Amino acid sequence: RPWRQPADIAMTTLLPSEKGWAQGAQGQQQMDGTPSPKITEAYERLRTTFKSGRTKTVAWRRAQIEGIRRMLAENSEEFVAAIIADLGRPKMEALLGDLSPAIQEADFALQHLESWMKPESVATPLLQQPARSEIIREPKGVVLNLAPWNFPVQLAMASLIPIVAAGNCCLLKPSEVTPHSEAALAKLVPKYLDPEGVIVVTGGVAEAAALLNLRWDHIFFTGNGAIGRTVLEAAAKHLTPCTLELGGKTPTVVLPGANIEVAARRIFSGKFLNAGQICVAPDYALVHKDIEEALVQEMRRVAKAWYTSDAASSASFGRIVNERHWDRINSLLQSSGGEVLSDGTPSRADKFIPPTLVRGPSPDSAIMQEEIFGPVLPIL
Repeated sequence: RPWRQPADIAMTTLLPSEKGWAQGAQGQQQMDGTPSPKITEAYERLRTTFKSGRTKTVAWRRAQIEGIRRMLAENSEEFVAAIIADLGRPKMEALLGDLSPAIQEADFALQHLESWMKPESVATPLLQQPARSEIIREPKGVVLNLAPWNFPVQLAMASLIPIVAAGNCCLLKPSEVTPHSEAALAKLVPKYLDPEGVIVVTGGVAEAAALLNLRWDHIFFTGNGAIGRTVLEAAAKHLTPCTLELGGKTPTVVLPGANIEVAARRIFSGKFLNAGQICVAPDYALVHKDIEEALVQEMRRVAKAWYTSDAASSASFGRIVNERHWDRINSLLQSSGGEVLSDGTPSRADKFIPPTLVRGPSPDSAIMQEEIFGPVLPIL
């Protein structure tokens, strides 16, 4: 059995930054998804389509990318509504964080598609002369794309666009954690893209398990390292190459000489986008002791200026994706051993955690060992 169920993840050797995620995955509710026979049928259809050779043409590739662009542009309000329903994200943040980057990705691919497809002449080794040598980029075949929940549209499209630009077929599985975005993608993708070349499968762990039991020519996965490890284990059975974007601990360092006002705003803009549920957010700050107090006070001032004295009423601050992740983040806060500084009261019912600083947490605490993935910034 190449895929580990969530309850079995604890049997895997985990990095400290992965433990909270693995524990949080246990007991996660699963929604109804694509039945296993339908998954096998979709897989075979994609294989047949790729073998036909039509996905290798410029016309097919361009049509898919243009279809993605039209889908996003023509249904922007539906996608934004889905993202708001799933993540409580402000409308402008949904547009700028999910839709705009995906459209820009499509435009870039359309601009460069034909140059990417051209053979590249390279030097020929002496022993092979008078032959000529070229690099010809061929599609791999049928690709599995396991998309994450934190940017459910943008990150699904960010991998789908290069997959079809390279002439591959794709089976896209959006995250079940954001069901409204999942449903929007499942409904709209077949209307704008070749339904025999790009297929959406819905569901949770059971459907992912069925997918990973199949042989793919490449797998894309974005998520935490605990699950990424099981994806790679399943892929190894078939020697399938993978592209993995995983999480971790990403410190920001602030030293004497830094512009405190600029540093506070830049750290906050990265940390509190999507309520901190972003892999490139500053996970914690390492601050020189001589400027710590000034930076903390400036950060508290910026928090009030951006989100008012109660971010729960702010139209510019999002929510945690579900109660399970709210519990995980709240547990990190409660066990930090540091001074918790925030304006606003956390609410599990509203899946709200205010922008929070944790001053002087214990280096051995869970908050300094696990990836936070929420609106909490430890300062050491």
